[in-house]
Amino acid sequence: MPPQRSTGTEAEHPLYAGQYLLETRLGSGGMGIVHLARSASGLRLAVKVVHAEFSQDPEFRGRFRQEVAAARRVSGAFTAPVVDADPEAERPWMATLFIPGPTLAEHVKRNGALSTDRLRHLMAGLAEALRDIHRAGVVHRDLKPSNVLLAEDGPKVIDFGISRPSDSELRTETGKLIGTPPFMAPEQFSRPRHVGPAADVFALGSVIVHAATGSGPFDSDSPYLVAYQVVHDEPDLTGVPEELVDLVSRCLAKEPEDRPTPDELMTALRSVSASYDTRAFIPEQRTSGGEPVPPGRKPRPLHERPEGSEDRTHAAAVKRGGRRRRLPALVAAAGLAVAAGVVGVLGLPGGSQSPAAEHHTTPTAGHAFRPWNLDLKASGAEAGGQSQCAYTPRTLLCVRPGVLAAAIDPDNGKVLWSRSGAGDTSTYSTPAPVLSGGLLMVGNGHRLTALDPTTGATRWSKDIERYDGRIAHVAGMVLLTGPDSEVVALNAATGKEAWRRSVPGTKLPQFQSFGDGVAYAVATPTLSTTRVTAVDPRTGATNWQRTMHGQLSIVAAHEGAVWFASTTIDQYTDAVLRYDVTNRGIHRAALRVPQARAQVAVQGDTAYLLGNDGSLVAVNTRTSKQLWRVETSVSKASAPTVAGRHLYLTTVDGRLIAVDTVRGALLGQTKAHLAGSRGSLVSALPAPLTVGTHVYATAPDGSLFAVDGRDPSGW
Repeated sequence: MPPQRSTGTEAEHPLYAGQYLLETRLGSGGMGIVHLARSASGLRLAVKVVHAEFSQDPEFRGRFRQEVAAARRVSGAFTAPVVDADPEAERPWMATLFIPGPTLAEHVKRNGALSTDRLRHLMAGLAEALRDIHRAGVVHRDLKPSNVLLAEDGPKVIDFGISRPSDSELRTETGKLIGTPPFMAPEQFSRPRHVGPAADVFALGSVIVHAATGSGPFDSDSPYLVAYQVVHDEPDLTGVPEELVDLVSRCLAKEPEDRPTPDELMTALRSVSASYDTRAFIPEQRTSGGEPVPPGRKPRPLHERPEGSEDRTHAAAVKRGGRRRRLPALVAAAGLAVAAGVVGVLGLPGGSQSPAAEHHTTPTAGHAFRPWNLDLKASGAEAGGQSQCAYTPRTLLCVRPGVLAAAIDPDNGKVLWSRSGAGDTSTYSTPAPVLSGGLLMVGNGHRLTALDPTTGATRWSKDIERYDGRIAHVAGMVLLTGPDSEVVALNAATGKEAWRRSVPGTKLPQFQSFGDGVAYAVATPTLSTTRVTAVDPRTGATNWQRTMHGQLSIVAAHEGAVWFASTTIDQYTDAVLRYDVTNRGIHRAALRVPQARAQVAVQGDTAYLLGNDGSLVAVNTRTSKQLWRVETSVSKASAPTVAGRHLYLTTVDGRLIAVDTVRGALLGQTKAHLAGSRGSLVSALPAPLTVGTHVYATAPDGSLFAVDGRDPSGW
C-alpha cells in the first residue's frame, strides 16, 4: 500500500487515502477535504480526508466514526454509497461513489429557481430519501441545498457528518448547537439533545423554499436573527408554487408532531396534481469546478475549486426582489445559544340470527401457504373501515363495519362463511372479536353476540348498551360494568349470569386481561398515583390491590409479573415498571429519552416501546439497560406485536413493517395498501396478528393480507 505523506504541505494534501490515489480536489469544508479518486476497477470515488488539525482530536474522531457508521447504514439508492473507509487511520478518510451532478445550491445559484414540476420531483425524491435514512435508524440533522446532489436518477442526500445513528452513545454537547441555522428546526435550538426525524422534515421544507425562490423561509445575514425567526416567526413562503404551499407549510410546523412523515409527504404529493410526472429530473452534470455540462455531453476534466466553496453557497444564494423580513427589535435578548457554536460541515356487530351462507368452503388440508390479500366486504355494501381478527387453530375470525363476522382460511384467504351486520355500514372501527368459552364474541356497542366459530350460527345474544363499552373477556367470562359500578359476570359459553358484585375501592372499573387468567382494573385516584386491582373473573373476588406512584397503565402480565408504562403529564412515556406479584417488588426502568404516547409490547423481560413519532426502543425491565433504539419514520402506527426475533407494526398507509428484536434492525416492509378514494382514515390501527411463521395485518383500504414472516426482506 503506498504510504501517506505526513510532512509539510502534503500533511494537509496527502497523495493517498489508504490505497486510493487522490487525483484532484472536489471541495473543502469544516471537517475535511473531498478528493476525486479511482478504485482498482476504475470506479470514480469521492474521498473525504479529515483535516490534519482535527485528526488527533478524540471527540472529532468519534464524530467521524459516527459519520462513517451513519453513511454505511443509509448507503443506497438515495445517497452516495460507501465504498471504503478507515476512521482509525492517521488521517481518517471515507470513500463514496462519485455522483456526477451539481448540488442543489450550485444549480439554484447558476440557473435560478426550479420549475413547479421539478420542485414536485425534488420534494418527492427528498421525501423518499428521508424515509430510507430514517428507516435505517439515522437522523441527518443537516439537510440543506449544498447536501443535495441533483443526479441523473434523482436527488441524492450526502454529508452525514453531524447525523446521529439512533443507538449511538455520542450525543450533542450541552451548550453546543450543530447544524446550519437557515435549515435547522426549532427543536435543534431549544432541545438539541432530543432531535428526531421530524427535524429533517423541517429542513426538507426549508430546502424546497430555497429551490423555489433562491432564499430560505427564514432569511438573514445574521445567524442570530435566523435562529430567532426559526423559533418564533412564521416562514416566508412568497414565491412557492400555490399547489405546494400547504405541504411546505406543514413541513415547517414549529412542533415536530405536527409535521408530516416522509411517507405522508409522498402520499400527499401524488394527489397534488393529476399530471404529476415521476420521471427523473436530469440536471446538468458538474465538473470539479462546478461548471454545468449539458445532459448527454461528457464533463470537462476536473479542476480544483476554491476551498470553502461548499460552505459559502448559502451566503451567495440568489436573493428574491421584494422579499422583506420583519426583524425583532431585541434579538440579542432572545437568549439563543447560537453563540455557543454553530458548526457547518462539508458535503459531507348484531345482525340476523342465522348465518348468511355467502361462501361455504372447507380449508384445504396441507395446502402450502402463499401470501394473499382479501377485501372483506359487507354483503351488498361498500363499507369502509378496517378488519380486526382473532385466530382458532384452523381459522381466522374477523369483523369489519358492515360485517358482523366472517371466517377465513388462513392459508389462502378464502372466505369460509360470512354474516352481514344488518344496517351497520359505518366506517368507524368495530371492537375486535374475542374467542371465549369456545365461542366468538362480536359486538357493535349495542349488542354482544356469541357465534359458533365453525358455522357462524348465533348461540346467544345480549343487549349491552347500558354498559357503554365497559366490557372485558377474561378466562371464559364476560365482565360488564354498569353505570352504578356494579360488575355483572356472564359465562361466555352459555351467556348465563355467574355473579354480580362491586369491586372495593374502584369506581366504574374497566378490566383488562393479558392471558394469565386475571382481570385487572386500573384507577387514578390522584394525578400522581395509580390504584391497580386484580380480580378473579370466575368469582369476582379481589386477589390483590396496590396503589403505586405515577400515572400508570398496564401493558403486559405473565409468569407472576405485571408490567406498567409510566406516563408524564404531557403524555410522554418515561419508564416501564415491572411488578412482582409474589414479593410485591417494583423495578422501574427509566428511558433515556421519553417516548411520545408510546405503545408497549413485552416479551420475556424486554419491553418494546413504539413512540407516536416512530422511535422504537427496547429496554430490559430487570436491568434497566436500553438494548437498542431505532427510528422507523412511522408516526401514529399500530401497537407493536412481538413474535420471537421479529417485531411487527402496521402504518397508516397500510404497510406491514418488521424489525429484528435482537439487533433493532429494520428487516423489511410490504407495499402500501391505499386504494385511492377507497382509503379511509381510522382512529386506531389494529396490531398485526402472528401465527407460527405467518403474519396477518389489515389496512385502511379495508384489505386483510397475509405474508410469510420468515423473510421480511422478501416482502
